[in-house]
Amino acid sequence: MTTGPAQPLDLDAVRAQFPGLRAETGERPLAYLDSASTAQKPRRVIEALHGVYAGTCANVHRGVHRASERATAAFEAARERVRGFIGASAREEVIFTSGTTAALNLVAAAYGDAHVRAGDEVVVSEMEHHSNLVPWQLLCARRGARLVRWAVEEDGRLELAGLERVLSPRTRVVAVTHASNSLGFTNDIAAISRLVRQRDAALVVDGAQAVAHAVVDVQALDCDFYAFSGHKLYGPTGVGVLYGKRERLAATPPWQGGGEMILDVEFSRATYNALPYKLEAGTPNIAGAVGLAAAIDWVEETGIDAIAAHERALLIHARERLEALPGVRLVGPARPAERGRAAPILSLVVDGVHPHDVGTVLDHEGVAVRTGHHCTQPLLRALGLDATVRASLAAYNTREELERLAAGLTRARELFT
Repeated sequence: MTTGPAQPLDLDAVRAQFPGLRAETGERPLAYLDSASTAQKPRRVIEALHGVYAGTCANVHRGVHRASERATAAFEAARERVRGFIGASAREEVIFTSGTTAALNLVAAAYGDAHVRAGDEVVVSEMEHHSNLVPWQLLCARRGARLVRWAVEEDGRLELAGLERVLSPRTRVVAVTHASNSLGFTNDIAAISRLVRQRDAALVVDGAQAVAHAVVDVQALDCDFYAFSGHKLYGPTGVGVLYGKRERLAATPPWQGGGEMILDVEFSRATYNALPYKLEAGTPNIAGAVGLAAAIDWVEETGIDAIAAHERALLIHARERLEALPGVRLVGPARPAERGRAAPILSLVVDGVHPHDVGTVLDHEGVAVRTGHHCTQPLLRALGLDATVRASLAAYNTREELERLAAGLTRARELFT
């Protein structure tokens, strides 16, 4: 993808483009610190969705009428937009799905079933979201393969030495997140790939928490599969992307059967379509794909470098502010090098106060955060935790919102301790 301008964000101009930020929560304006769950949507994305349904509303790839042809052109233009954004070498390497979860399940169920045999090993990091763990559990149960844990260190980070210890001649797949959704650790995917290549295994990357915050070049990362969701990238819900190297996708049988994924069907057999359609059964989320393309336009025009610099400055300020609060403990990247490349996520606990109670107090203050295990129970249990409070940042957040977070945490401790 191309990077945007390096100058600082015009924060007022950015915020003005997000209608959802003007929501009222009681007597206070919304301080939305839950973008790792789903990001707010800029007006151009909302308008793109409206344009599909109010303008050229037709199915794709199926009609010779002009409305269908226009819809098909917009849908395929969105695929090309995604291809350029992540640096894929060809449009055939971009598969539209309903989200990261569907993309990872596709790889595990289709590629995994075809290439993992009894006695083989699938290495999954302990840092993973359940969406990049449970599909591999299911695969190993079906195929009689062994699920191998790449354990985190005491502070929750992953070390390459830990991966080296668990790789073996039987390793067929390594699954790892690009950035932790609960702690913010960012992993060196290119370095991981170099180790995985030595075993001729497939590297599957969950990119849901990385793609909105830094340049992602899948060819430079040298991963075999990369999955992400539109809704964490300022786009719509219900649409996502699976990138796969062409040779890996060619070796992946269809995951679902139905329309579009076939060339010819007889009663007892079918001939499958070419990539990418072989892996896109049924009517796709046409509006979602167009909305995702609009979100990518917004990110690139705003400037991914400018967004990243703004988020990094907020993250540094927030860490300094929260670390000074009595009874508040941050969980996640502690070393300077790790903090320098961390995703804009703050995970914390308040001494003597359950995270759900903290979240309730913050909600009364108009501050939206996520509380719980964040679909990473094995990771939190490895750290001796059941739940944390997670504040996650995006291009539209401000220092004033972080001050409100700090005040709410102080209020929660006053109320419960």
